[in-house]
Amino acid sequence: MQHGVRLPEYAGSLLRGQFGAALRDVACMTRQPVCTCCPLLQTCPYTRIFEAPAPATHALQKFSNIPNAYVIEPPPFGYATLEAGELLVFHMVLVGAALEQLALVVFAWQRALAAGLTPSRSAAELERVEHVNSDDTSDGVATVVWCRDQPSLTVHEASLEIPAAPLHLKRINLDIHTPMRLQSQGQPLRADQLTARAVVSAMARRVALVLEFHAAQTQWGAQVPPLVELARALDVQHDLNWQDWTRYSSRQKQVMTLGGVMGRWTLLGDTQALATLWPWLWLGQWLHVGKNATMGMGAYTLKGSLQ
Repeated sequence: MQHGVRLPEYAGSLLRGQFGAALRDVACMTRQPVCTCCPLLQTCPYTRIFEAPAPATHALQKFSNIPNAYVIEPPPFGYATLEAGELLVFHMVLVGAALEQLALVVFAWQRALAAGLTPSRSAAELERVEHVNSDDTSDGVATVVWCRDQPSLTVHEASLEIPAAPLHLKRINLDIHTPMRLQSQGQPLRADQLTARAVVSAMARRVALVLEFHAAQTQWGAQVPPLVELARALDVQHDLNWQDWTRYSSRQKQVMTLGGVMGRWTLLGDTQALATLWPWLWLGQWLHVGKNATMGMGAYTLKGSLQ
């Protein structure tokens, strides 16, 4: 940070808004006020990354919008004050075609941070971009793919290897560390309403749609209904609490209160059923689940247990 700044209690909305505005500014060629009638709608890197257009028809349902090809993971939940010279560390997940636009994404982040964060417009400078492999530990060494002093992208591996489920799996723990908000008929599901079917359905649909629309992998969609049925027979334990937070919506011009569950949510049941669900839940660690996943909500870490 070039100047001190006080971040909001949850910075996901702030970072997403700054990134989206900067990406549109550097990518838009027609300068139309809205994207919906733009002749470049289907090919523009801004819409392909940040406002992916929905297909006219789809076998699953009619979509007004589809999941986007990115997730921004902000600093840990809670207010934070950064002093001048202190590092702001956050993560970003890119999927499929969005990976091909990494250079543009990095440039957009440079613009976004230089424009300043929060209403105080505290400017920052992008120092470096690192790639973290799926098998890296939380304190492991990541690969630097871009830095301020050498502003060219380094060739690096950018795919995930899904590990096999542990043998004799008895339970799967999801440690949820940003608010997970699943909804039914427009209403948020509270802790006691988060059945195995509800969570697996939401996660499986998200994984399948993201991979279909952004990575041209259509084989996942047909597996969703059997997975949802499989989940019905599983038991659930939880130690969850409800966490509210507020954000300002520039589109609706008002402060909105959102919330979701945080804590530990556990699936128990047949070993084969858990092993079948394992790849989907493992991918969910990167894709997140629930409302506002692109701004980092619904983040969790996965752990299997043999007891």
